[in-house]
Amino acid sequence: MKEKIHPKTNLINVTCACGNSFETISTSTEMKVEVCSACHPFFTGTQRFVDTTGRVEKFKARLDAQKKAAADAAAAKKGKKAPKATTEETAQ
Repeated sequence: MKEKIHPKTNLINVTCACGNSFETISTSTEMKVEVCSACHPFFTGTQRFVDTTGRVEKFKARLDAQKKAAADAAAAKKGKKAPKATTEETAQ
């Protein structure tokens, strides 16, 4: 290897969000991770629910709220009341 062209490596402590920590060699000075082998479901054999509602449902809820706000703003601009929600919309 050529001299003075490679970055300096450090012995660092990697800290996980679960509280586990271990040492490794890296060019950075500090490293924090969210998941490690001590808490990852593949390695532990346990399953945990991170999110109770799915991503799609959250997106649809945000989209519906934005559509309702846009309809309210358009109705207010025209000087009319916003249309009432139908029974199908309230059932969801």
